[in-house]
Amino acid sequence: MSSTERTLFPGDTGSFPLDMRQALVRLLRGPYIDGTADPALWTTVLTHAVSLQQYLSEIFLLLEIDGERKIALLSPAEVDAVHTQPIVARKPLRREETLLALRLRVLLDRHAGSGTDVGISRAGAREILAEHRQPGAVDDKRLDEQTDAALARLLNLKLILPTELAHEYRVSNALALALPFDSIDQIPAYLAAMDASAQDNAEGQDEALDLDGGFEGELDGGHTSSAAGDQATTTAPARNHAPQDTTMQEIF
Repeated sequence: MSSTERTLFPGDTGSFPLDMRQALVRLLRGPYIDGTADPALWTTVLTHAVSLQQYLSEIFLLLEIDGERKIALLSPAEVDAVHTQPIVARKPLRREETLLALRLRVLLDRHAGSGTDVGISRAGAREILAEHRQPGAVDDKRLDEQTDAALARLLNLKLILPTELAHEYRVSNALALALPFDSIDQIPAYLAAMDASAQDNAEGQDEALDLDGGFEGELDGGHTSSAAGDQATTTAPARNHAPQDTTMQEIF
């Protein structure tokens, strides 16, 4: 294709064809590309992965592709220099949002290779959060509010996806990349550490949990946002860390 044929608008000096540029926009907008939902876009990413990465390297981003789960997303490169973080840091997930995401991560792993979708209902999410209530907590209205807020947050991040049925959701395969534990056997200990931390902090349910080890204030968005969009994103527990030291990787 000639440079003239690649010109898409007045003043265009780009070299990529339209489909590659569209793939870049989708990657930068985030939070991820789902190859099952958008096979044409997925094929473009796979076909031009080397060229896309070359472009993304110019702005300190890495293209991560999970061929088995058909998920592609961006993560920031670790560069020890100023002005190298295209992803803007934001506040972390609330405790309930993190608890729900971790429990769904376990379900996702247990269903790996089964060929079936992992689902979660509002009632199921409420039961999960009820299991992690602080001792003596009996405010069911508060639990309902926390359940709805956690589901809304994970929906916004596209870590769970709506279905045709009301209050029924499908767990996205991207959750495995958002929470990349070496083994799901690490998750119960991590959940236990979160419960213990909440019990030690009388206000634990009203504060946002920083998985780097501290608590933050009111949550307004995920821990990160994509480089060229305002969709909030989460980060995921780093590999090879003990549960109490687990941090979340800035990819969502």
